Amino acid sequence: MVALGTTLTLPAAILCAVLIELVEAVPPLDPYKVLGVTKHASQAEIKKVYKRLAKEWHPDKNKNPEAEDMFIKITKSYEILSNEEKRSNYDRYGQTDDTQPHMHHGQHPFHHHFYFDESFFHFPFNSKDGKDFADGKYMLHFNRYVSDVVPDSFRRPYLIKITSDWCFSCIHMEPVWKESVQELEPLGVGIGVVDVGYERRLANHLGAHRTPSILGVINGKVTIFHYAVHRQHLRQFVEDLLPQRLVERVTDRNNQPFLSSWHEINKPHVLLFDQVSIVPLLYKLTAFAYKDYVQFGYVDQGLTETANLLRRFNINTYAPTMLVFKENTDKPADIIQAKGMKKAIIDEFISNNKFLLAPRLANQKVFDELCPVKQFHRRRKYCVLLITSEEESFDVGNKAFLSMASANTNDALRFAYVYQRQQQPLCDALLRNRDSGLPQVVILERRNAAGKVLYKPLLSVWNGSENDKHRLREELQQLQKDPSVLNHDAILPELNNEFASMFLIRWVFAAYDYLTEIIDDLLHNNWREMMPLLSLMFSALFILFGTVVIQAFSDSSEEQPAKPKPKEGSKTENGSPNSGGVSSRPPKKNFVEVTELTDITYMSNLVKLRPGHTNVVLVLTDATKNILLSKFAKEVYSFTGSLTLHFSFLNVDKHGQWMGTLLEFAQDAVQMDTDEDESGNRRVDYTGYVLALNGHKRYMCLFKPVYTGEDHDRSDKEEAVAGGGSSAFSGRRSRSRSRSRSRSSSREDHHHQHQSRKGAARSMRSTTLQTHHKLDRLGLWMERLIEGTLPRYYIPAWPGLDKITVTK
Repeated sequence: MVALGTTLTLPAAILCAVLIELVEAVPPLDPYKVLGVTKHASQAEIKKVYKRLAKEWHPDKNKNPEAEDMFIKITKSYEILSNEEKRSNYDRYGQTDDTQPHMHHGQHPFHHHFYFDESFFHFPFNSKDGKDFADGKYMLHFNRYVSDVVPDSFRRPYLIKITSDWCFSCIHMEPVWKESVQELEPLGVGIGVVDVGYERRLANHLGAHRTPSILGVINGKVTIFHYAVHRQHLRQFVEDLLPQRLVERVTDRNNQPFLSSWHEINKPHVLLFDQVSIVPLLYKLTAFAYKDYVQFGYVDQGLTETANLLRRFNINTYAPTMLVFKENTDKPADIIQAKGMKKAIIDEFISNNKFLLAPRLANQKVFDELCPVKQFHRRRKYCVLLITSEEESFDVGNKAFLSMASANTNDALRFAYVYQRQQQPLCDALLRNRDSGLPQVVILERRNAAGKVLYKPLLSVWNGSENDKHRLREELQQLQKDPSVLNHDAILPELNNEFASMFLIRWVFAAYDYLTEIIDDLLHNNWREMMPLLSLMFSALFILFGTVVIQAFSDSSEEQPAKPKPKEGSKTENGSPNSGGVSSRPPKKNFVEVTELTDITYMSNLVKLRPGHTNVVLVLTDATKNILLSKFAKEVYSFTGSLTLHFSFLNVDKHGQWMGTLLEFAQDAVQMDTDEDESGNRRVDYTGYVLALNGHKRYMCLFKPVYTGEDHDRSDKEEAVAGGGSSAFSGRRSRSRSRSRSRSSSREDHHHQHQSRKGAARSMRSTTLQTHHKLDRLGLWMERLIEGTLPRYYIPAWPGLDKITVTK
């Protein structure tokens, strides 16, 4: 407190006066007016109105610029009126948390003295001292979240606050957050705080796109809190995170089936007796933490249906009581009773009773905890293992083994059993080279995490007789004196998980969680945040649709030249002299479907062709395309009935290098013929070649064309070469026959031949006739291809069609 006229200078006084006037100008919060209820409204009415207004003014759904401020006022008003103490203070004094105590409306602070409120000049932004209460204790970074929080979330849920240094709304949320943390953390809920200014990577990983936000993490899954920040809402949010049916309600009617299920689920049972009608959150969190070890039940002492249970176990109704049952369902194995049931007390009680007296080794996790690896000499743990079966004939021996386990008081000895049929690899490792039957008792000690054990099997079959019990006691006593009696060693395999769910069930649950998360994002996230995902989805659909349309138009354009061929094919079917041996199989199509072999169809039509299928490829050029396709359709029409034959054509003007690369593997058996172009360069003429390509076995068969020139009588001028469909070359057009390696002599011969060419018109006519007759013997070659008598040239690897340079 400082006197105005003595210490403050005139400018400072004016500044302070302006600030105070601004504070006084802000109208006080009237919770009744904000919620629109009367002072006599009940709690149910206030809660109903609050839910309606909160849903209407939520900033995620209401885009009004004043929505956020109105939502804060609604939340603050409900916080005042839902608390009887705060409501009473407001009704009496008009006091809220935002107003100074004992300051009445209309009282001017300058009348007597000037008061400094330190909190008014204290800005929490961008300073370590101004961070929310104890946030440093709960601050998370990415590595800690991945290594600590995610694994720990399988034992307890986490509540994480997303904040930043310059978050104005975080100031209003802080009191509620502080109360919730003080309430939930002692119950076992994990707490975390993420500052987006320092951990933007973690905030993006969690899906938090705004501040403030509250998230829940359980079983590694993130859930966003979408409701008004209120203590009861946060508590309910934590309860909703927990799986359903963690705790079963037990009455006089179902208590016996509940306690008797210890054998099937291989777990002890814990019963909590309390007078409240709902299961306490502390008990639910405990059940979640120990769900892999213990089955939990809850008994409401206020119900008439539980009176017999209270009398049966002599329960004191004035304090919560917890009983644990193991193999004996008539008498609890342990009991605890206390008015203030704290988490530490419950954890210690459950930890001491996590296993049955003689549990079944149903998975590797139970085996590791029951029979840990030896660490120190004085902390050795020995596992007495019964190898038995679930059949009724073994019940006597199993019960005798259980009686010995019940009488055991030595902490260094652990009793357990396995079923041989469900853990066959483990039993084979312990009972190898032994012909004795079941059941068997084995005493073992684990030496390392790799599975090495020292063990000793009993010499006789375990029948549960008194002699067997006496022998086992002697062995255990001898073991305590001399551990070297374990004279066998083995490497044990990992145990089968007998309680693992089927793959289909796990897949269904995973798909359900994924769909739930997507629906939750669609319902609560705004469209601005969903735009990247929607853009990705529409882009993928557009690319897929465009690919299908382009492929459809490409296939239709490629098949167009083959459409007029059925008429010619029908002539061949009726008996064409050029067919060279027509197949007797009736064709299943009235046309020949011929597709172009391009870089798009190369993989499906050749490289990845199904086993047993062959692609017959005609080699042509742009100039000879129409003539050769028509002749090709006529010759192969008879073979279209075979489902293993596919017909294609290859444009050698585009893929000449690919053709040359492929025929290099057949040079030892096939001689190439060359032409000269106008510049005098040698060029191999592949026009009219036909290749039968087997993509799976990587081999080809080759057909070389027949040249007959202008003479239509081929009987005197054609001579088919036996083998590979290759024929002798004839005709009036002079071609080079020289096989010399000398390039200069070859060019000289071609020069003299070109000098003797005839007129252009006759030459074009001769070329057309020659092209038409290049496939005259293709029908005979196709017959030999079907019979499998053609020579095959194997290809080590198909050359890539898309990598070949265009030679056009």
